[in-house]
Amino acid sequence: MSVSRFPTEPDNRESKRARVGVTPLIRFSEEDKRGTLQPHDDALVVTLRIGGYDVKRVLVDQGSAVEVMYPDLYKGLNLRPEDLSLYDSPLVSFEGTTVTPKGMIRLPVQTDSDVVEVSFIVVDAYSPYTAIVARSWLHALGAVPSTLHQKVKYPSGGQLKEIIGSQGMARQCMVSAISRRQNNEPSASAEHGL
Repeated sequence: MSVSRFPTEPDNRESKRARVGVTPLIRFSEEDKRGTLQPHDDALVVTLRIGGYDVKRVLVDQGSAVEVMYPDLYKGLNLRPEDLSLYDSPLVSFEGTTVTPKGMIRLPVQTDSDVVEVSFIVVDAYSPYTAIVARSWLHALGAVPSTLHQKVKYPSGGQLKEIIGSQGMARQCMVSAISRRQNNEPSASAEHGL
């Protein structure tokens, strides 16, 4: 009979097998704020590879139910009306107006080595963004966004990956939207005939 003074070690083969199917825990910490300007209320604006091209000024909006593509991106991808499928449900723009979509197109959105097919609703309306990715893209990727931390985190191949937002780009988009709104609003003196 042999006696051991040390507790027996667990079988490493079993613990390795148990870890293979585990999805990494997605969480955000104070460390994730490094490199951001705090405090802030910036939107989460990222660069994504859409249809084979690196596309800047993409808004990550978990409050939106549909992915949207604006004219700059539509033209930049050299899309034609015949590339679009029918989509006849009206949308409400940021400015509160009803917009009739030109159609819908399905394109690959790549983040690192992960690719998700996304159906974009193409609209002919002003936006400081080139596109909006919404809940369906986030859910397909298994991603969690954080505007506070300016990141999107998602599991891939047993690892946790992240997409980092650009506060500078988000602020440029905000200035562009405010500037456009101010230029399109009639002045008080014009309203009163002065």
